[in-house]
Order: sequence, then structure tokens, then C-alpha cells
Amino acid sequence: MSKVKTTFFCQNCGAQYAKWQGQCNSCKEWNTIAEEIIQKQEKVAWKSEPTSSNKATKPLKINEIDSTQEIRMDTTDGELNRVLGGGIVPGSLILLGGEPGIGKSTLLLQISLKLPYKTLYVSGEESQKQIKMRAERITPSGDNCYILTETKTQNIFKQIEAIQPEIVIIDSIQTLHTDYIESTPGSISQIRETTAELIKFAKETNIPVILIGHITKDGNIAGPKILEHMVDTVLQFEGDRNHVYRILRSLKNRFGSTAEIGIYEMLGNGLREVSNPSEILISHKDEELSGTAIASTLEGMRPLMIEIQSLVSTAVYGTPQRSTTGYNAKRLNMILAVLEKRAGFRLGAKDVFLNVTGGISVDDPAIDLAVVAAILSSNEDIPVNKDFCFAGEVGLSGEIRPVNRVDQRIQEAEKLGFSTIFVSKYNKIALKNTGINIRLVAKIEDIASELFG
Repeated sequence: MSKVKTTFFCQNCGAQYAKWQGQCNSCKEWNTIAEEIIQKQEKVAWKSEPTSSNKATKPLKINEIDSTQEIRMDTTDGELNRVLGGGIVPGSLILLGGEPGIGKSTLLLQISLKLPYKTLYVSGEESQKQIKMRAERITPSGDNCYILTETKTQNIFKQIEAIQPEIVIIDSIQTLHTDYIESTPGSISQIRETTAELIKFAKETNIPVILIGHITKDGNIAGPKILEHMVDTVLQFEGDRNHVYRILRSLKNRFGSTAEIGIYEMLGNGLREVSNPSEILISHKDEELSGTAIASTLEGMRPLMIEIQSLVSTAVYGTPQRSTTGYNAKRLNMILAVLEKRAGFRLGAKDVFLNVTGGISVDDPAIDLAVVAAILSSNEDIPVNKDFCFAGEVGLSGEIRPVNRVDQRIQEAEKLGFSTIFVSKYNKIALKNTGINIRLVAKIEDIASELFG
């Protein structure tokens, strides 16, 4: 009998070691290294067709390679199609990660019930009755969706051969195990081996596979980092569980842009696509209040109008507080220093709180000008006109710097009914005969005098 081969893996980051040690050299976590059996049996999980295995590939000149556009599979979900780059590419492997309870399973079950393709939904976490109860809440119909509760990959492949689905969904990859690795489900070896089997299946049959992945407390997808390298697309489903809005981001996409986002609203009957997020990110109020300003930002190719809220008050304790939600705290400190040094506003002894409404996080520097307007509005206790919006980056010398794709931002502001937009004097604007008033500002002093006289 051959000797059993074992090695040591970090359960947090997937680093491999020849012997046990207390701390992982890669991620610096303690007591995360465990021994795993890696002796594989001499069998193949997914048996490829003899014709495909006997094909010999040969090198081709780059101009001889067929460059026709790959036909994508429509998911019937506009937000998911946008994030994927137009739909699902046949034979691709998609990994969807997110916090527990954020709605990953709900999203994929909802899509699988509406897909015009024969879909096999494999769950290793819930029973068929549980999935049926959720499916009835989401949508009553789903003739093309088959539900399988199984965790062994060999049994899954047998059912795939019997049903012949066009799309396979696995919930989740951490629950799967294969007979060819003698370790527990969710371990580094099992995740790597089961993913490799699914990749082999997807590439040889041209059937796309969507995987749900758990994440660690740091927000990274659980398992080895190589898992993200192996798949074609990595999606992140995020959002504050206290808010009803969810954001779908693309962290890696071999077939499209990673700059796009999809926005959903969590309802009792599932997730609703939000086609115009600007309306939900701006609060509707009857009276004007100080400390709020509207910023024009971009998420991928999509322009958004978001509301910035600020509260400036006298510091009760010795050290002034600087608190942000959805905005970079270091950037807020920089803007406050610029306001004090370049424009003469005495904010060093005051508490400053900043919030981006809707529970989203924004790192676009173009919202700096709206942040300045909100802070000055709260400090002076004078409201900013609700028909004004802002798009500009603040420099360390107090100048308002130009931002990219300003024409798109202006068009979105005009479409949503804003009367005036403040942009940098140095932006090159190609738009002609716009219905919105474009105010050009060069320094922070200009914006202060324009708004508060």
C-alpha cells in the first residue's frame, strides 16, 4: 500500500507548509495551520468525451485565430447582465461571494427560476423543501429549474449526465467534497480539487457553472487564493444588512469590465432591480435643511447622483471627532485642513460627521466639491439649494480640479431635473445648448462665495 501523503495548509489564506507551525508566514494569523491528506486516487471525476481528449492542439498565428464574438446567454436580469458584460459566456466559471444572509442564494435562485435555459440548482446547505418555500415566495413559476441537494461531486456529475442542463449553479463550493481527496468539506484541498473538477467539466461541455462562495471575517472569499485565479469571473454581493439596497460588483472578469455595478432592492418577494439608483440615493424632503449637498459620481459607466450629509458642531470633548460613513476618513481630514489653511474656515475645534446616504461607499474624488459644500452649509447653518449639484476634486492648494467624463455627469444631472451644476473651471466641456446652468469654479473661495455670499 502506498504511503499516505499529507501536508499543512493555512485555513485562512491557503498557504502550504511542509510541517506544522503556530503562525502563518503569509497572513500572520495564529493557529490556522492544519494537516490535510492530499493523496489522490487514480481516477478522474469528470470523464471527458474520447473525441475531445484525442484532439491535438497546435499553435496558430494570432491573425489565424477565429475572433468572432462569443454568443452570451441572457440572464433576463439587466443588472447582472451589465456586471457580467452582457450575459453569461458559455463554458465560463463564475464565483459569487458575500456576507452571510446578504442574499446570494436568493439572487441566484430568483435568476434560475426565470432563465429560459434548463438549469440545475445544486444546494449543499438547504433541503429541497426549504428551497421550494423560498421559490414560492419569489416567483410561482420555474419550469426550467431542477433542484438537487447533494454535496459529492461524483453524484452531481451523474445527475448532470441524466438531466443535461444548460446552466449549473452550486450553492456553495465550500460544502462540496470529492472521493479523490481524503479531507473534510470546506478544507483547502477539497475546495481546490472540487473547483478543478468543475472547471474541467465547464470547459469540456461548454456549460457555464456559477459558484456561491463563503467569505472570511476580513471580507475575502474563504479558501485558497488560487480559487479566485481559477475561475473566470469573481462577483461580490455587498451592502449593509440594515439597509434594503444591495450592490453587485465585479472584482475580476475575463469577458468584460470590472468597473460596472448592479443595484438591487431587497423586498419580501426577492430582489428587485434598481434601474435608476439616483432617485433612491437622494432623500425626498419638503423643507431645505443645512448640511446636505448632491454629488455627481460615476460607478463604472453609470452616472449616479448621491446625497452627502454633514454635521459640524462644537466639540464637547477635548479632541474634535472626525467620523465618516461611506467616505474615506483620511480624505475628509485632508479637505478640512485645506478649508482651514486655504479658505480660513476655523474647523479645527469642531466635530465633523459625514455620511453618504443609501448605505453605499464611494471613492470617486469628484464628490470632494459636494463634501465641501455640505460641510460649509452645516458650519454656516445655511441650506444649499436642492436644485444644485456638484462635480469636482479638491486639491491641496485649494483649487478645484477637473474630473473625468464630466459631460456624462452633466447630462445625468439635467435628466434628473437639477437646475445648476458646479464643475471645475479647467474642465473641457463639449456639450452645447444644455438646459442646465453650468457654473465654473476655480477655488474653494469661489464655491463659498457662490453659495453663502
